[in-house]
Amino acid sequence: MPYDVKLPDIGEGVAEGEIVRWLVKAGERVKEDQPLVEVMTDKASVEIPSPRTGVIAKLLAEEGQVVPVGTVIVSIALEGEAAPERAASGAPAAGEGNGEDAARWNNEGGAPSSASAGPAAARTATATPAGVRAAASPAVRQLAKQLGVALEGLAGSGPGGAITAEDVKRAAPAPAKAAAPAAASPSAKPGSAPAAAGETRVPLRGLRRRIAEHMKHSIQTAAHFTFVAECDFTAITEHRARARAKAEAAGVKLTYLAYVVRALIEPLQRFPMLNASLDDARAEIVLHRAIAIGIATHTEEGLTVPVIHAADRLGLFALAREIERLASAARAGQLKLGELQGGTFTVTSTGAKGGVLATPILHHPQVAILGVHEIRKRPAVVGDAIVPRDLGNFSLSLDHRVVDGQVGADFLYALIARLEKPQSWIEEGDLA
Repeated sequence: MPYDVKLPDIGEGVAEGEIVRWLVKAGERVKEDQPLVEVMTDKASVEIPSPRTGVIAKLLAEEGQVVPVGTVIVSIALEGEAAPERAASGAPAAGEGNGEDAARWNNEGGAPSSASAGPAAARTATATPAGVRAAASPAVRQLAKQLGVALEGLAGSGPGGAITAEDVKRAAPAPAKAAAPAAASPSAKPGSAPAAAGETRVPLRGLRRRIAEHMKHSIQTAAHFTFVAECDFTAITEHRARARAKAEAAGVKLTYLAYVVRALIEPLQRFPMLNASLDDARAEIVLHRAIAIGIATHTEEGLTVPVIHAADRLGLFALAREIERLASAARAGQLKLGELQGGTFTVTSTGAKGGVLATPILHHPQVAILGVHEIRKRPAVVGDAIVPRDLGNFSLSLDHRVVDGQVGADFLYALIARLEKPQSWIEEGDLA
């Protein structure tokens, strides 16, 4: 018998993964621990290694498909064994007995999304028994909510009776069907639409698809509002100039961002509602004791948010080192799962190209995100004189369901006060 490789349990809370890129092909010989496939989850992009040495008998999932943890994604013929043929969709051949897996996913409510279901025409629709949770992926459940379709009692045509996006669309009232294009079917094969003359179609997959899903979910869930204020960074600029030699000797790239993160600690402790998240399912505000700062980082694949854990225990130089380390790991695709989880507050900055202001989108379920914008010399009124100062703007986006405008403004002005007088909080231990 060939060895079936299932999508492993990649981490806590990860129920499914997207097949981003196969690193092997059918007929290719592979060694144990050789990377087989790149998989994108809600948390990270990871490579799944081969658990055995042998020959790839069949790839059972296509690039762009979303498959649940536990789904067989590739079959390996071990030494001296031949691989049986499977259906092109990845469904088990007759007599292979995949019923236990299908039933398990059905009972747990984590059925495969329709993107991983293959051709629906070959399946028989099965109605969900009364009192049993309908088997459907999160994407299908979201689509059903948008179209006003009740999943309970709906006949599912996917594996093990799973409800697919097409099942939901067929059950939708006529007016809702007209609006369905706004919620693209997860079962649509990426790049399947013909490209018109003069255009190129790029599949929305991997990190870019995750970003799209997260941003849409955040906008549709949280009540966003953004508060903007100006900060005078002149004192920080002067301190940075004085500390540059010591930083270089210590191998530290001392950026404005490191100062901002260091200055954030006390305001986050003073205003705990901003170091919080909202559990929508339980209707509870979660106040976090730990301070874990997410740093939005641009990579070739898109935006990712590595997390500085225990940020309140790190000095200025230590924060600068950690920011640089995480950014480098993110751009190299080498972040660990734990470095992408557990954030309580996020900072986003585009450095010298930061512009005047922006309205950052919350990293849901967090309730606050701080945008740091371009810092440059501009005229300012100091006393009765107009003088050049290093000025920059902050834009603080908040979830108005949790944070009131006055609280958000007080928090941001507390941060600005610290940055305008760094001598009040920067200590000798920060420069080590």
